[in-house]
Amino acid sequence: MTTLGPSRTHAFDQHLKRKLCERYNTAGEAHALTFSCFQRRPFLGGDRARFWFLEALDDARRKLRFEVWAFVIMPEHVHLLIYPIGNEYSISDFLMSVKRPVARKTLRHVQAHAPSFLVHMRDAQPNGRTQYRFWQRDGGYDRNLVSDSTIHRTIDYIHANPVRRGLAPLPEEWRWSSAAYLPA
Repeated sequence: MTTLGPSRTHAFDQHLKRKLCERYNTAGEAHALTFSCFQRRPFLGGDRARFWFLEALDDARRKLRFEVWAFVIMPEHVHLLIYPIGNEYSISDFLMSVKRPVARKTLRHVQAHAPSFLVHMRDAQPNGRTQYRFWQRDGGYDRNLVSDSTIHRTIDYIHANPVRRGLAPLPEEWRWSSAAYLPA
C-alpha cells in the first residue's frame, strides 16, 4: 500500500481545493453552493446573523438577477441552490454579494458589543497580518446542475439537512430553510 507523504498530501489537498473552487458560469445551469463559517464555527447559530444572511441573499438575488430555488442556513454552513436569470453572470460576484455584508455587519457588531469574541474570528496570516473572518477562507463548493432529477434530489438534500442534524423533526419546521416557505 502506498501512502502519501506530507508534501504529497499537501499538494493533493491543494489540487482538490482548487478543483472544488472552480466556477463555471454556464447559462441555463443551476448552481448548488455550499460554504462554511470560519473554522466551521457556529457563527450562524443566532438569529441576528441568520437575518443578516437572508437580507444579503435577497439583495444579491435582486441586484444580480438570480432565482433562489432552495436554501438552508445551518449553524456553521449554508447550502444554496440558485439559478441565474440572464446569460451573463458570475457566481463569484453572487457569493461576494452574499457573504461580504454578513461578514462586515458581524465584525462591526462583535467589535462594538462583544470584543472578547474576536478571538474566535481571528485568522493569523502566514505573512504576520491578522484578519477577522466570518467565512472560511476557501471558496466553498459549487456544482452546476442540469438535470431535473439532480435538481430535485439536491433540493431534498438541502431541506433534509436540519433533520439529519437533529435540529428539526421535519424539513418544513426548520425556520432557516426554504422548506419552511413551501406551500403545504
